[in-house]
Amino acid sequence: MNPDFVQLVLITVVTAATPLAIAAIGELVAERAGVLNLGVEGMMIVGASVGFAAAYLSDSTLLGALAGTVSGVAMAGLFAFLVIGLAANQVASGLALTILGGGLSGLIGAGFVGQKRTAAPSLSIPGLTDLPGFGRLVFGQDMFVYAGIALIAAVAYGLARTRAGLTLRAVGDNHQSAHVLGFPVLRIRLLAVLFGGGCAGLAGSYLSLAYTPFWSPGMTAGRGWIALALVVFASWRPWRVLAGALLFGGATVLQLHAQALGVGLPGQLLSAVPYLATVLALVLLSWRNRRGAAAPAMLGAPFIADR
Repeated sequence: MNPDFVQLVLITVVTAATPLAIAAIGELVAERAGVLNLGVEGMMIVGASVGFAAAYLSDSTLLGALAGTVSGVAMAGLFAFLVIGLAANQVASGLALTILGGGLSGLIGAGFVGQKRTAAPSLSIPGLTDLPGFGRLVFGQDMFVYAGIALIAAVAYGLARTRAGLTLRAVGDNHQSAHVLGFPVLRIRLLAVLFGGGCAGLAGSYLSLAYTPFWSPGMTAGRGWIALALVVFASWRPWRVLAGALLFGGATVLQLHAQALGVGLPGQLLSAVPYLATVLALVLLSWRNRRGAAAPAMLGAPFIADR
């Protein structure tokens, strides 16, 4: 098989996996703190619309990415006010956030439908990017790909090796004990939720600035839900998030290539392959570990300090 063709396929797998990995690693941090945010899809779609609008008006991909990230943080701040400040139900609040994000993104992006701009530039290192077989794959990606890998590495190190990471995990496992020991549970959860929102917004801006450099309502196409499932699939371990994202990204690319080759299956069925792969992965994970994955013990439980 032609090495250049293999490299091209792997590049498309990486690009399809990037928004899933970035959104999932942010949600992983929030869930490690004990907060279940089902609004990832809503934060992603708002990040996509705000990111494209800012990039289009400023002609800067960097400003667009920053704006998308900030919009995700703002959406997460609203969610945090409900579930952390008011101790509202996390599932209902997350679903409401997704619905709000869908409507808000349509309002923000209404004037940008059909507009196009140049995709985010890719890295180019003379002598390295042009290496046959792997040059473009390793040294020719855009900034979002490298930012995603850096985020996963930082989260993996932080959760396992730093005091802040161990404190966050303690809050997610037993928030009452953490409170008794003097840890600011509400503040830790707030920061974790805001970080998750920023990652979701960044993942959304990647879709409209690099993956498909235009804005279209509903362009996240369920990726936020896949990111949520990916956290469970990864058993709340950062590096497994990357592996799972590549797996689901591969499923996305597989259905695209299958449609291009004219495989004798309905296009709707092929388009459902990534989501079927998500369901299958979760079923296999549950069957493998019937006692449940290593979920934080306080996941989804509100914290109200004793008075």
